[in-house]
Formats: sequence, C-alpha cells, structure tokens
Amino acid sequence: MSNAPLRAAPEPPDDAGLVERLRASDGGALETLMRRHNRRLYRVARAMLRNNADAEDALQEAYLSAYRSIHEFRSQASLATWLTRIVVNECTSRLRRQARRDNIVPIVAAAAQLPEEVDAMVDERSHIDAETPDRALLRSEMRELLERKIDALPEDFRTVLVMRSIEELSVEETAASLGVPEATVRTRHFRARSMLRESIAQELDTAERDVFAFDGERCDRIVAELLRRRESPLP
Repeated sequence: MSNAPLRAAPEPPDDAGLVERLRASDGGALETLMRRHNRRLYRVARAMLRNNADAEDALQEAYLSAYRSIHEFRSQASLATWLTRIVVNECTSRLRRQARRDNIVPIVAAAAQLPEEVDAMVDERSHIDAETPDRALLRSEMRELLERKIDALPEDFRTVLVMRSIEELSVEETAASLGVPEATVRTRHFRARSMLRESIAQELDTAERDVFAFDGERCDRIVAELLRRRESPLP
C-alpha cells in the first residue's frame, strides 16, 4: 500500500487568471466563469424580465457577448460587475424591443421599508431549525408569494431590490452595474422595500378576512343536517 501523500485538488483560478484563459479561447474557462457567476446573473436577469425562460435566454446571450468581448475587459471594475452590466444591457435591449412591440410605456411607482421577518423570507439562505414537511410547505408558499410580489414591482425598483437585498451587492457595485448614481440606488432600494411591504400587507389583510371562511357549501350542509335532525322522530 502506497504511503505517497494525496495531491490536493487544484485551486480554482482567480478572476485575473480566468480572464487570461478566456482570452486564450479556453472553453473550460467559460464553464468555470458561468458556474461562478450564474446565480447572481440569473437573478438579475429574472428580476428584469420576470420570466424564467427569457432570463435564461438573456443570460446565455450575455455570456456569449462577454466571451466575444473579453479582450475589452479592463480591471477598473470587478469581473462580476462587468458581467452584471452586460446582463443588464441585454435585458434592457429585450425590454425595449418588447415595449416597442407592445407599445408599452414603463410605469414607475413609489413607496418605505421591508420588515425584518420578510427580509428573512426573501433570503433563501436563511436558517430554519428542524425543517418539517409543514414548514417546508410554508416556506415554499412564502417564497412563491414573495416572487410574485417582487415580479409586480416596477422594473427599476425590482432590479435594485434583487441586487441589494437578495444578492447583497453593495451600493457601489449596484450603481456600477446599472450605470446610475449611488443616491439613485439607495432611493430605489428604499422605495422598493416599502412597496413590497405594502403589497404583502394587503395580501395578508385579504387572507385574514378569509380565515375560517363560512362559504355557501358549508352553510347549506349545516342547514340541511339540522333540518334532517329536526324532522327525525324522537327516540
């Protein structure tokens, strides 16, 4: 039996090394790039386009664009920020084409702050002790509710919310990715959280009114049962 020491797995290349490999047309480097940045870039695309398939298509086009233009990358910004900017541009182009087709003018709205308990639900990585089937179902339902409410936000606010609250990008990186001032990022994030909070509150108010619903079918059943018992002969 050999006592030779096991070789450690090779360290993944840093961004600078990855860029050099991409410039050398290394196909394996493209896969590494995608697996490293897929989650953030997909979430940005999904936030802007509000459709899973469209987001995937946009992401693929953005990666191809980045691969073809990798020689233009300069290290003044991080590779992640550069890629995010390409995704944003691709999604923006798609939205403009869609707007021209549908003759839609984007609507911008306003509003103030997401409570901490909803922050935890937005972050899929938040910890839940002793996960049970009931909790897993509740978690899934809350995630679907949040995704639906986030989708309903205007694009500018929705994109900033996903970047800041879900992907946890800094104000500076978000501003660089979107090409807007940092003050704009702060304002949009604040208003997006407020709009989301108000939307969820309205949903909960509606749900409360439906708790223990006494609908027509239940009412008819109770009435029919009581009438049947009333007409039954006494023992």
